[in-house]
Amino acid sequence: MESQRTSILHRVVSFAPDPLPARQYDMKTSEPISFYLSNLEELLAWKTTSDDTFNVATVPLAQRQPPLDSRRPRTLVCHDMKGGYLEDRFIQGTEVADPYVFYHWRYIDIFVYFSHHAVTIPPVVWTNAAHCNGVLMLGTFITEWTEGGKMCESFLAGEAEAYQAVAKQLAEMARFFCFDGWLVNIENSLSVTAARNLPHFLRYLTDQVHRLVPGGQVIWYDSILRTGELRWQNELNENNKVYFDVCDGFFTNYNWKEEHLLRTRELADDRRVDVYVGVDVFGRGDVVSGGFDTNKSLRMIREQGLSIAIFAPGWVYEHLGSEDFLNNEDKFWALLSELLPVHSVGSLPFCTSFNLGMGKRHFVKGQERRTEPWYNLSAQEIQPIYTNQTMPNGAWLRTRCCLQDAWSGGSSLLLEGTIPSDVYHVTARLFSFQVPAPPRVFLLLIYKQASQAVSFVPQFTTRRQLSSACPPNPRPPSPAGPARHNPSPLLTPPPHIAQFLKGCGQHRKHGWQSRCYELELQNCFLDELSITLSRRQPGQDELSFACRLGKIWVLDAAGLRSLSPTALASLALPIDVAHVHWHQASAGWLSLNLTLRWIYPSSKATCFRVHYRSGACASGPEPPLVLIGEAHAPLYRVTELKVPEAQESSSCRLEFLVEPVPKNGLQVDPDMWGKLAFVYSAPKLPSTNNSDSL
Repeated sequence: MESQRTSILHRVVSFAPDPLPARQYDMKTSEPISFYLSNLEELLAWKTTSDDTFNVATVPLAQRQPPLDSRRPRTLVCHDMKGGYLEDRFIQGTEVADPYVFYHWRYIDIFVYFSHHAVTIPPVVWTNAAHCNGVLMLGTFITEWTEGGKMCESFLAGEAEAYQAVAKQLAEMARFFCFDGWLVNIENSLSVTAARNLPHFLRYLTDQVHRLVPGGQVIWYDSILRTGELRWQNELNENNKVYFDVCDGFFTNYNWKEEHLLRTRELADDRRVDVYVGVDVFGRGDVVSGGFDTNKSLRMIREQGLSIAIFAPGWVYEHLGSEDFLNNEDKFWALLSELLPVHSVGSLPFCTSFNLGMGKRHFVKGQERRTEPWYNLSAQEIQPIYTNQTMPNGAWLRTRCCLQDAWSGGSSLLLEGTIPSDVYHVTARLFSFQVPAPPRVFLLLIYKQASQAVSFVPQFTTRRQLSSACPPNPRPPSPAGPARHNPSPLLTPPPHIAQFLKGCGQHRKHGWQSRCYELELQNCFLDELSITLSRRQPGQDELSFACRLGKIWVLDAAGLRSLSPTALASLALPIDVAHVHWHQASAGWLSLNLTLRWIYPSSKATCFRVHYRSGACASGPEPPLVLIGEAHAPLYRVTELKVPEAQESSSCRLEFLVEPVPKNGLQVDPDMWGKLAFVYSAPKLPSTNNSDSL
């Protein structure tokens, strides 16, 4: 008797060819991949299909402060690496030992995924990671050289309907794939007619993006003059201002000097924060600085109140190599940090496991589940402010990613440093908030402490009013002044709080522990969350410390009812199956590929764990449940699953179980998982009908 929560599907094995669309799937493995479009014909012919669903971002844009439309100078990162669509094209992740990841999201407002393909649709893993951290994601529309000129003439030199059709397709792509707009980069000369129509195209594209994408942006790159001549200006001036006037922002070329900045500031006037001054980290051409000296360029830009476009920060990975990438990456951004205002978390509840979206191994609740390296940026969680500082008193403090151990995913946050003999404590700033403080706050920590000589205590900072939206980092105290609060530890968490820490006590043999704190507040705003590390006893010796944070929650006590297990949704049935492909793996064994689809509220799940039980072709003990992958959308492509071959006289059975992983970190009861019983049989000779039967 099957459970009422089980879908049942029967298939007859068939080796008939059933090709998948090459654009959306890897032809070797049938894994879903992100894709680009190469020309205008592909763009105009694009229509949504069910196979495009893998590329739709599922993470909504997180709230953060200040919003993009504040007048604070912004920071844009333009990612350009080896043509793009590398390991990041694999939507369900891939095995790679030392991939490139970006995780200093606290400092930036906009991320552009750049490549030299005509229509660069950001890989969905990047959009999910950016949105998780409250950062807008833009694709790139680019034309270059002779072929680019022909492409531009074909849609810009004719009637308005031609360029409007292109604009509508670009805006619809952003809407459908759930990214936030476009960088437009025309790097070829234009005819007089095409140049005359270009501002109209930009305005129409901007209007369409604003209509279809809430908060969407269109940014123009400094390349074409109003006459149609290709000549980079390295500034905003009367030759190119016509394009700035019809879109959301202007991205300058990189070979500027101080006089270019002064002229740009004067001409942009009250829109100066909409000008993103380009800085090439590779330092190519006649530039002020690059590499680890990039801060020199940034300082000059900030002095004029202009925004910044950091181009190709992957220099750290490409130029210095992957071996010590995380340390070099932290060094690069630490040198820029004083010039990049920190963005604040804008809503509660707040939860993160500090997962980078990659790892040497994979952990679930402190236990190692997978021993091979992995990479999937959709799994990246909210990242903290990374610190590396030596203080005047000789104390040293650093926060960094730790790939050796984790509570969830592939990384934890390591706090390490030294406390000199004449110093009692040091404090690590983790997160900036701009959230109205609830009357009662719970803070939960899962941590691992290497030394008992040091104690650590969380600390909240609050303000009586919101901080100014435009000061540099760090923010000066508001007139009311900040107040610091050490929340009270609870020896026994209340039952409705203890559910979040379920499973932690079972793994103390791995060193992970949990703590719960409570704080009551009145008429103020949460401002910062820090950790203070202190000596337990006074001493004369310098004291080293290391502490790992595995997970952290900041919860509004009044909202906990909506986070209870009874509020969790069960997976809607039936689980659908598509694109079933069979191959002969070896004698007696088959290789199975198929796509599973299900329904679940996107607002309630951070991911889904997909499990299966191996094929049973005869009676016997129930096979063990095996985790085969993690989905970040309500669908998953099972690839190259080795299953026993069915005989003519009997059928075989597989079970697929889909476990929702809620955003609040609670565990969904297995009775609420989705379950598919997949029964398959051998074809009956001399002929058989390969259609589905229930």
